[in-house]
Amino acid sequence: MAIKISDIDESQAPLLDHLIELRSRLVRCVLALAVAFGVCLYFANPILGFLVQPLVDAFPPGKGHLIFTKLYEVFFVQLKVALFAGFFVSFPIIANQLWAFVAPGLYAREKKAFLPFLIATPILFTAGASLAYFVVMPTAFRWFLGFQGPAGGLQIEALPAADDYLSLVMQFILAFGVSFLLPVLLLLLNRAGIVTRKQMAGARRYVIVLVFAAAAILTPPDPGSQLLLAIPLMLLFEGALAIMWLGERRAKKGGSPTDLLPAEGESHS
Repeated sequence: MAIKISDIDESQAPLLDHLIELRSRLVRCVLALAVAFGVCLYFANPILGFLVQPLVDAFPPGKGHLIFTKLYEVFFVQLKVALFAGFFVSFPIIANQLWAFVAPGLYAREKKAFLPFLIATPILFTAGASLAYFVVMPTAFRWFLGFQGPAGGLQIEALPAADDYLSLVMQFILAFGVSFLLPVLLLLLNRAGIVTRKQMAGARRYVIVLVFAAAAILTPPDPGSQLLLAIPLMLLFEGALAIMWLGERRAKKGGSPTDLLPAEGESHS
């Protein structure tokens, strides 16, 4: 059974009404984040235990330590953990509120065009974050810990600080999660008619350079992490080109390659 999506709202609400609605939806987003933050703060220790597991596995059994050098450091680490986890927990509500605010101003075909991207965004972000947590971080941490040992008559030992470790974990998760949204960005630009598949395919050599440069900037300075980010990004880029090719074939059979653009004579109210 096909789901009928209504077209753009006929009403032309004044600007003040839009601002009031925006304020109310932003308040709901903040409340959702605050509630999620409170719940995650209560479970901050188990969440932190989950985040430190890759480091625990990288150390020899029973040898790992996570230290803090300031008395208040662990308290703020727990606050960061709760805020970090709270955002992920409340994201579906935040995204729903933002969509509810934007959707009335879109045509029906624009809504149909955007919905797959809304669904793909959390899936791709989760895939990138999972790759970082389960594959990249254990590999990188074992590589970093390999520098322990004697040097010049002294013993070099890894004693990572809690706040530094959490910052590194957040960098890994956000870098991989956001980078995996590359196909969403490319497909949106293509649907909007800003770039074509042929243009992106012709710029492949430049994309390779940019991808490896971004991987070098976003990840810690070890070659393994950079490759583990750059290679999936190139595969996602090629996957986006394949989806565009399929869309072009479908358009030649009777569709329109610019579904996001209003038809001639149409304009938003």
